Amino acid sequence: MIICAGDNEQFSFATPIGIGMVNSSIHLTKLCLFNPPEFILFMGTAGSYGNLKLFDIVESKSSSNIENSFFTHKSYTPLDNIISTANDISKDIIVNSSNYITTDEKISKYYLNQNIQLENMEFFAVLKVAEMLDIPAGGIFIITNYCNQNAHKDFLSNQKKAMNKLTDYMKNRV
Repeated sequence: MIICAGDNEQFSFATPIGIGMVNSSIHLTKLCLFNPPEFILFMGTAGSYGNLKLFDIVESKSSSNIENSFFTHKSYTPLDNIISTANDISKDIIVNSSNYITTDEKISKYYLNQNIQLENMEFFAVLKVAEMLDIPAGGIFIITNYCNQNAHKDFLSNQKKAMNKLTDYMKNRV
């Protein structure tokens, strides 16, 4: 099953599941319960914390759910906030998910220090649903912006080109 967020991030060969962790988890769970897939592949855009370049395409099976306030010691969580379907998480690229986009590049350095390279709003929820339903899963992401003060503007400027590049990547991958 190939899925994507939806709205302005849709592919003709992918089913949209909604934007953010709540919408995506609810809609993906419903899809999987009615028609259980052998594998879930999420496709989407992502912001780079600095090491990955614009339009890089990255595959991952690992995600975290860390809020920026965690790094400034203004919050904590009793929940496990990293999930992976990879055989060896130390060799995988970790994608952070939050319902908020990082716009402070100083905070980006904290993510990089934890080996977290990029952010996408839905991926943690996708992997959590897959884990709960015992379905293998992964994601393919294209970098549209850096996590800095220009994140939204750059995302909007680069999204169309990124979507075309990711579509071409998938056509050549199959």
